[in-house]
Amino acid sequence: MAKTIIVSNRLPVSLRHRNNRFEFKPSAGGLATGLGSIYKSGENIWIGWPGNTVEDPEQRAEIILELHELKMAPVFLSKEDVEQFYEGFSNETLWPAFHYFTQYIVYNPEHWEAYIRVNQLFCDAILKKADPDDTIWVHDYQLLLLPKMLRDVLPNATIAFFQHIPFPSYEIIRMIPWRKELLEGVCGSDLVGFHTYDDMRHFLSAVGRITGMTSESGYIQAENRIINVDSFPMGIDYGKFEKQAKSKRTQKIVKNFKNQVGDSKLILTIDRLDYSKGIPQRLHVFYELLKNHKDLHGKISMIMVVVPSRDKVQSYKELKEEIDLLVGRINAEYSTLNWIPVHYFYRGFPFEELSAFYSMSDIALVTPLRDGMNLVCKEFVASKTDQTGVLILSEMAGASKELIDAVLVNPNDKQGMVDAIYQALAMKPEEQKSRMVSMQESLKKYDIFQWVKVYLDRLEHVKKKQAELISRVVDTKIIQEIEEKFKSASNPVLFLDYDGTLTGFKANPQDAKPDAELKSIVKNLSPKAQVVIISGRDKDTLGKWFKGQEIDMIAEHGVWVMRKSSKEGWELYAEVDDSWKEEIRKIMEYYVLRTPGAFIEEKHHSLVWHYRKVESGLGDLRMRELFSHLKYMASGYNLQVLEGNMVLEIKRPDINKGRAAVAMMKGNEYDFVLAIGDDWTDEDTFKAMPKNAYTIRVGYAYTQANYNIKSFRQVRDLLKKLIE
Repeated sequence: MAKTIIVSNRLPVSLRHRNNRFEFKPSAGGLATGLGSIYKSGENIWIGWPGNTVEDPEQRAEIILELHELKMAPVFLSKEDVEQFYEGFSNETLWPAFHYFTQYIVYNPEHWEAYIRVNQLFCDAILKKADPDDTIWVHDYQLLLLPKMLRDVLPNATIAFFQHIPFPSYEIIRMIPWRKELLEGVCGSDLVGFHTYDDMRHFLSAVGRITGMTSESGYIQAENRIINVDSFPMGIDYGKFEKQAKSKRTQKIVKNFKNQVGDSKLILTIDRLDYSKGIPQRLHVFYELLKNHKDLHGKISMIMVVVPSRDKVQSYKELKEEIDLLVGRINAEYSTLNWIPVHYFYRGFPFEELSAFYSMSDIALVTPLRDGMNLVCKEFVASKTDQTGVLILSEMAGASKELIDAVLVNPNDKQGMVDAIYQALAMKPEEQKSRMVSMQESLKKYDIFQWVKVYLDRLEHVKKKQAELISRVVDTKIIQEIEEKFKSASNPVLFLDYDGTLTGFKANPQDAKPDAELKSIVKNLSPKAQVVIISGRDKDTLGKWFKGQEIDMIAEHGVWVMRKSSKEGWELYAEVDDSWKEEIRKIMEYYVLRTPGAFIEEKHHSLVWHYRKVESGLGDLRMRELFSHLKYMASGYNLQVLEGNMVLEIKRPDINKGRAAVAMMKGNEYDFVLAIGDDWTDEDTFKAMPKNAYTIRVGYAYTQANYNIKSFRQVRDLLKKLIE
């Protein structure tokens, strides 16, 4: 029976060494809660590092057995692995890059080698457990290479990836020397998930510009399958926080804390020690608030919880010292005998005490400089069972896209944040309640369990879409069938597109001339069948390239026809009115001037705007602009705008390849028909073919054709089979 394998850098338990033996402490994280229902059922399992180095083989064996009982399997890392892979590449290269702190990025080739090595360790651990029909769900930035490693060994597996931190813009990701390998690693997945649409957009842009893979409507076109990229904002276990806030234990702690702080309004901040959280900036804002609003002295206090993290790393050590100094400065300057402005805790707290902090606080100040999601703000909202309190939230946190009823701030705008706190302190209870109720309803609806369900449902949807395409792939069986039908036919005909079908694309279209292999294929096919090259190319180029070949040719999508039996040469199949060209050309020339690398090709019946040489991204942008512009003008001239592979063509709609192909077949009885093409202009050919024809689209786009084939190389292999 198929199972689900969850994979993350850390297991949902931590391995602690006490009294000469190891013990496991469960993680309280949101992910562990949400995925608990999955990995604990059936044959499912969670694979990850247990959080401590264990060198002794006997101890390792013991830990494996104990974790097996908990439905987990460990990946053991050495001290060197932890230093170079986790503390090194993951947290000194990827973490600062993905959070836009480029000044902290370390480019160390040894760390990169360790990153590859440890991702391979995870891959090996998974392969020991995985069956071909299992679902493997990989989590987070430490394992970006893992999906492709798995795909290479298990080509048909269901592989998903979710990133819990931001994904940066192309300008940042391009700084990493190993960017292509990282992106290709993630693209081993079937479904790639992020918290926000922005992260998803950045990823698609980077993939397009760095790997060359194209995407449309959130689907990346990989070599032999489609990959869906989507946003799934992660929720929390809402019921758990709501229930805890109402509990007698928490209420007792609240009462105790309130006695200590008196009637002060409480501003709560909870963060892990990290430069992305904006903790010093927040303290500067609080200092500014006290400096400019003396009426607040003695009436407000900040509860600042900073959870220790990586404080042996120099940049974190310096951050901790800066926070200590700022807290000391504020308290030294403003404290009185019965009032402390900042209650500072550099430690973690038990769940019920955190719940008490959430419950009793009047304001939650959640202002990271950059954050993938940030669940603290959601936990605060869920804990406000009396529906009072104000959430001040950074626009740079993923959660800000959902919690629009929070007071949203730019964490770099000091005065804006001071004003936001003052506004929150003065906010009327009715407005507090209105905002809080709205946010609570949203969080209840999309909690952690719903997040898991939506994600896995989407994965199932993607696999179905892939299956639809796979069922149409030209496999060995179909090739054999085509070969047999072709060889038994007495009058076969082949309609073959040129660019992208018989040869690959070139930056300069004139460089895509037929090579020796293609000329040989066409030469050896022509005695066995009627071969028709049906292309958007101009007649002069096509005639020159296939001069001397015993084939028929259709040029410029059906305007010109040359029959091998004709002594007249090229015949004009469709008379066209070219009076529209001058005005349309001016529009296209305007876009050429704005787009370095673009150029116009003029054909007898059409104008083509090429952008293959244009910088990735800019070409797509300009093409979309030009497409809209031409669409508007085309209706007045009864013209059609066609989007091809890195080209935009405008022509008369009644001139197309399909019409020309039908005319070519008229009066003949063919007992075998094969049509192959690679873009939307070939869809007219496919539609025009008789029902018993074999129609094949190159690439994995949706099509009117019966089948899909991987690339022009596979087309050539198929044609060679017909010759043998």
